[in-house]
Amino acid sequence: MDVNPLEQALHAARALVLADLTARDVAHAEVVSLVEEAVRERRWWVEQWPEGAEYVAGLIAQDVQDALLERYGRWPLCPVCTTGEPHALDVEPELGPDPHWVCGKAGVVVAPVGGLS
Repeated sequence: MDVNPLEQALHAARALVLADLTARDVAHAEVVSLVEEAVRERRWWVEQWPEGAEYVAGLIAQDVQDALLERYGRWPLCPVCTTGEPHALDVEPELGPDPHWVCGKAGVVVAPVGGLS
């Protein structure tokens, strides 16, 4: 059985985002549904632009982050800045391979997507 590289990229991205959600103890059923929705929506995108498969993990992380902001609030909260208003980490690069969670205020890379603790 051949493994479709686009499906493989989508499943890997899903696993990375779920790992981050689990690490921050927010991988509840309704949140996992948001991940599934993001994967479904990005499937069309990556089918149209197969060369973008290496970017799909960062895009799905951003999609889930946006959906969480609309429904629940900021995620993931920055563990670096301990004073001031709580803020979420950003995914960088916005469209590129090897995405990381970054604190934009401190300019610090916190973890790769899938590597939050």
